[in-house]
Amino acid sequence: MEIGNLKLENPYILAPMAGVTDLPFRLLCKEQGAGLLCMEMISAKALQYKNKNTKVLLAIHPQEYPVSLQLFGSDPKIISEQAKRIEDLPFQILDINMGCPVPKVVKNGEGSALMKNPKLVFEIVSQLVKAIEKPVTVKIRKGFDDDHINAVEIAKIAEEAGASAVAVHGRTREQYYSGEADWDIIRQVKEAVHIPVIGNGDVTSAEKAAEMRKITGCDGVMIGRGVQGNPWIFRELAEYDRTGTIPPRPTQEEIRNMMLRHARMQLEFKGEYLGIREMRKHVAWYVKGMKGAAKFRAQINQVESYEELEELLEMLIK
Repeated sequence: MEIGNLKLENPYILAPMAGVTDLPFRLLCKEQGAGLLCMEMISAKALQYKNKNTKVLLAIHPQEYPVSLQLFGSDPKIISEQAKRIEDLPFQILDINMGCPVPKVVKNGEGSALMKNPKLVFEIVSQLVKAIEKPVTVKIRKGFDDDHINAVEIAKIAEEAGASAVAVHGRTREQYYSGEADWDIIRQVKEAVHIPVIGNGDVTSAEKAAEMRKITGCDGVMIGRGVQGNPWIFRELAEYDRTGTIPPRPTQEEIRNMMLRHARMQLEFKGEYLGIREMRKHVAWYVKGMKGAAKFRAQINQVESYEELEELLEMLIK
């Protein structure tokens, strides 16, 4: 799969997720074989005002290449100017978020609210493509709500404006992450444009990824919630492509070792106070389905140090 001048080793992509796809987690997904890593979304306005919180979001490690940096905003001038300002950072793709459903983002006319304004979509993408040399991609949804299903229209506009690829989440903004993703809208987009189309929504296994590719004809598959607590999904996707079989799921000991390594990376990257608190949600995802996990998840929210986490995991996984 190629996006602009960038050739990916495989078509499996880590979705951009705020509060999830930070540097430590991306590195773990890369080790497991992800073809492209997407960073947490970054506000173009925050970059303009040099908000100190954006510094950690911009961190990129050479071992994670190729990586996609995602901006969100609604002002074409600010987005293109800030993209130009940070273009020297070592990311390979610049993505524009037109799919975020969060109320405070939508209220500002950003994220999925942009799908209600096709003219503005064209302005944003075309100005951005002119401003930087790196490939520009766009992440959209099925539409804003059931009365405005316009993913095909927006994808065609993005292509006309110079986008190198489009990712389509098969849910409307009003759905958030509820119900089932509509894969048929991904197929419709694929049939309507000539640039690569990346499918997103409800892919939780290698079989599901293969099914999405077969049904939609999409060029790439983006994994979001299916990777939470499960970076091994990328190993399974690659193995399934190569051999038609799925490798055994990690043992509880492997899961524990991954959690502790993830925690050490988080603490090194963000410090103990913030790092251990960031790990709480990851650990809850990692232990999902294990015996005693429900009780454990309540306890994990009280953990305040790496040593406490290690002790708790010893109790859960013996």
